[in-house]
Order: sequence, then structure tokens, then C-alpha cells
Amino acid sequence: MTDITPPRRRFRKLRVVAVPVVALLLVGAVAAQRFIAAHEDPETLPELLTVGSPAPAFTAVDTRGGSHSLAGYAGKWVVLEWFNHGCPYTKKHYALVNGVGNTQAMQQDYTKRGVIWLSVVSSGPGRQGYTTAEKADDAARKKGAAPTAIIRDTTGVLGRLYGARNTPQYAIIDPKGVLRYGGAIDDRQTSSPKAIAGATNYVRAALDSGLAGRPIAVAQTQPYGCEVKY
Repeated sequence: MTDITPPRRRFRKLRVVAVPVVALLLVGAVAAQRFIAAHEDPETLPELLTVGSPAPAFTAVDTRGGSHSLAGYAGKWVVLEWFNHGCPYTKKHYALVNGVGNTQAMQQDYTKRGVIWLSVVSSGPGRQGYTTAEKADDAARKKGAAPTAIIRDTTGVLGRLYGARNTPQYAIIDPKGVLRYGGAIDDRQTSSPKAIAGATNYVRAALDSGLAGRPIAVAQTQPYGCEVKY
């Protein structure tokens, strides 16, 4: 497992933070405390989760009004993919080559195998990447994306809960609700689509091993890409 040393955090005077009540209703008490702590300083990076620990419970609504909860997907592998179609690193993996993109191919391959794939955009209102539900669905259609659902995490609750710092960034949860992979999509930290060929795709490797009942060799990596625009 790749060792990750979190960057030095900034320390500022504690200030009162107004947190939307509806946002806190989506998560448990412990998760709510994590969310409030992260918002004491909005410039502080979210805390990276520890692979091998129980994944934080959540309930979120998709672009079509459907509800998705981790508890509701017990017994299934779940992928959380943070993306931002305005980010060059997201564009890299959604770029169409011979009619299909790297991310779209993974979505198609693994949802057919019963994996739940939730694409999450955590850009807040007025921030780059923020989108309406209609525009998010339209972009997905144009790009040939095939996730189980698209989640608009406009309050940033889900993103901070899972330590989402970059786009793209991934969290993979096993059927027992344990976080089994967290981090980057691959080992090529560039926005060039040409770098996809020959790259080590950590997400594919983790899912293939997990679905086959094998240990995941690389379970945690340093995410890279654009910053999530909370």
C-alpha cells in the first residue's frame, strides 16, 4: 500500500460555521462532525480516509431525483468517482478515442458486472464545475458516460466525507461496506490523453482483484488533478 503523508495543515482561529441542516441529515453523527471540522477553514484539504476501515455511511440524491445510500447497496461493490467536466484531468479520461473514453469504458465494463458506479460532482454554487441536473445529464449523454447515477454534491458533504481533493478521484467500497481503494485513477499525473496508453490503471486493477476475491495490491494512492471546487 502506498504510504501517504497528508500535507501540513493551516491553523487559524476557530470561527462559527453555518452548516446546512439538510446536509447533516444525509450523514451520521460522526460524519457530521468531520464535515463541520473541515468547514472551520474552507481552504483546509479534506482528510484522506484510511483504506481497510468502514466506509462512511451516506444518502445522496441523483440528478433525476433518485435516492442512493451506501446501506442500500450492501452486498455490492460501489465506486465513487469525483469528476468535473471542466477540468483538464477529467477531460483526459473522458476524451473519446475510437468512440469511447477511458472512464466510459470502465463504467460500461463494471456496471455490467453488477458494480454500482456513482459519479459525483462536488463543485459548490458559483464555483467552477457547478452544474444543474439537466446540464449534468446532457453532458453525460454527449460523452457516452454510463454511470449508475450522477450525484450533485453541491454542499460538499459527500466530497469532504470521503476526502475528495481532486478530480478525478476514486473510492471503492466492498460488499461489506469497507473502503478497499482510495486515490488516483492511474499512475500518469498528466492531463494528456496520450498518457493513458501504458498507464497502470489503479481503479481497474482494484476492481478486477476485488471482484475475483483476490487481495488488492495497490490499495491507496495519492490523488492528482484539479482541486475540488467546494
